[in-house]
Amino acid sequence: MPHQPIVGILHPGSMGAALAACAAANAANVLWCETGRSTATLERAVQFGLTPVATLSELLDRSDIVISLCPPAAAEDLARDVAGHSFAGVYVEANAINPERTKRIATLLEPHAIVVDGGVVGSPPTRGKTPTLYVSGPADATERVEALFAGTAVQTAVLGTEVGKASALKLAYASFQKTSRVLVALAIGMAREHDVDQELIEVASRRTDSYLSEPQYVAKTAARAWRWGPELEEAADTLAAAGLPPEMLRAAASTLARWDDVKDDGELTLTDALDRLAQP
Repeated sequence: MPHQPIVGILHPGSMGAALAACAAANAANVLWCETGRSTATLERAVQFGLTPVATLSELLDRSDIVISLCPPAAAEDLARDVAGHSFAGVYVEANAINPERTKRIATLLEPHAIVVDGGVVGSPPTRGKTPTLYVSGPADATERVEALFAGTAVQTAVLGTEVGKASALKLAYASFQKTSRVLVALAIGMAREHDVDQELIEVASRRTDSYLSEPQYVAKTAARAWRWGPELEEAADTLAAAGLPPEMLRAAASTLARWDDVKDDGELTLTDALDRLAQP
């Protein structure tokens, strides 16, 4: 790159920290604000070699590009904080939120910042994983985001200049992928009640690409429910806005809420997850 930008990441969760580490290959520095963050976040930031700063103001003053990756519910409040500092760089709104919220954030941050709509599809870029960051927005800004991740494990794909497109694609995919995982848990739970769960898995294993042949993923679904539920609520809002029925996604989000107390529990077993699903 002719000019290596300084990048700020808000906030380095498992996906954000790994994305930021990839961006470091083409950036002069990658910053994060350590104030008020958890020990786990601090450990991630150290692991991925991110540079700490004391305040959001310092991060924004020094950054050319800011990437926002946080729980969906916090996206607009975080954007308001950024807008309050009149940030004038490129703001990549990469949260799993619906297109209308993304457009509100773009309006909030203009005219100072240039907003790029982003949506990450895939697992964090570690251990050989190669997620795709879909982006939409002003061409000059999306080109800068493409350059930031060039040659890294993060693939980029530009969907056009309209803010909202990347968010829509992310939620459309999440609607199927995450709801399918919820249905697996329900199907196996029902079969287990009648002592035919192994037979169900055997039937599913004869078919290709069936989530039902991956029962071990139910425990991972439970551990991620705190993040997936809000994403499905966002997707449900998007369906409702299009005149399509949102009830299935809202029901899936409600099911995921039964696992809220096992956030990021890497020791959870299939039996534990199913027991919690049956007895909230």
